[in-house]
Formats: sequence, C-alpha cells, structure tokens
Amino acid sequence: MPFPSPDTRHPVRLPDGTELPINVFLKAVIDHPRIEVGDYTYYSDFDPPANVSGWAARIAPYIFPSSSERLRIGKFGQFAHGTRFVTASANHRMDGISTYPFAIHDPERIFSYPSSLPQGRDTVIGHDVWIGMNSLILPGARIGNGVIVSSGSVVSGTIPDYAIVGGNRAQVLRMRFAEADIARLNAIAWWDWPIDKIIVHEALITGGDIDALARV
Repeated sequence: MPFPSPDTRHPVRLPDGTELPINVFLKAVIDHPRIEVGDYTYYSDFDPPANVSGWAARIAPYIFPSSSERLRIGKFGQFAHGTRFVTASANHRMDGISTYPFAIHDPERIFSYPSSLPQGRDTVIGHDVWIGMNSLILPGARIGNGVIVSSGSVVSGTIPDYAIVGGNRAQVLRMRFAEADIARLNAIAWWDWPIDKIIVHEALITGGDIDALARV
C-alpha cells in the first residue's frame, strides 16, 4: 500500500481499513494565513476537534489572521496530544500602566488588538521534530531539526539541532549526535527527498548508520 499523501486528513489506518480520527496530517486540516506546515507532519489528539476548522485553534489558539507573527512548522513532525504553540499574539501590551486588554471585549476592536502589540518573532519548528505530550512552545521559540521535546516541557528560545530537551523552562539534556554528525545529517536533509526514496530507505533513516545514509 502506498504511503499516504501529505494531503490525507487521517493517515493512520488499521488493517481492516478503519481510519483513526485522533491522528491527522496538519497540512490537510489547517488553512490559516499565519500558519505554515510541512508535508507529513502529524498531530495526535485523544479529543479531536469536532470540525476540521478547529485544528488551527487547537494547536495554536492565539494566532489570528491579523497577527503579525507566523507559526512555521517543518516536515515529518510528530506532535503528541496536548502540544500547544503559544505565539506572540497571546501577549498583552506592557508599555502602559495596565496590561488589561480592554479591546478584546469590544466587538469592533477585538480583531485589531493583535496588530497593536509589539512585533513578535515567528515561532519556527524544524524538520523531524518530536514533541511529547502536553508540551508548551512559547512565543518566538526556534526548535531545530531532529529535536526531541520531553513530555510536559515548556520551551522557549533557540533549541539546537538534534538536542533532547526537557523541563520548565526546557533545558538541553543531551545532544543526540556529535557536532560533525549533526552537520552531515543537515546536509543529507532526508526530509527533502521524494517520498518514494524515503520509503525505500526507511531502515537507514530510522537506523543509526550515518555513513550508510550519506552514501545513499
């Protein structure tokens, strides 16, 4: 059976053909002007939104069409239940006496409020990133390729490629590979290969022999 298209809404099927509604390719369910999602990145949610339009708000509840920042997600991401991306539009103004967002209680001003906030950094998630259950990614975080985020982590700042992080605030627990090997993996960039080539070489991609993968 061919690998599912990245536009497949529910890519996980049981042997009897039953689709699992708790697992979605995000590219197939998110249509938002401020969110970019790469191919084959999936999200698992034990209580999925009732409508497909609810997925954007589920993963990033504070990014709006009028927001200045973007949420940019790479390919082949693996996001567990409860993962949330808190983007810059979740902030309140802090340049005055009160931080209270009066405008959001006025129907005529609610959608203009995000544009009154200071310019926020984009939140950027690299390729092949695994984010564990109930993790919180804070505004402007930059998570590198191949990063593993432990369950329940609160991630901010820049996380280097192929790090394992955990905690609140998340700290680098260890690196998955040596610096030279990380450079080689980024140069190989298997996530940019055609999907047929990826499937043929799945064992190498999920294995540990970087030399063999480089030869491919």
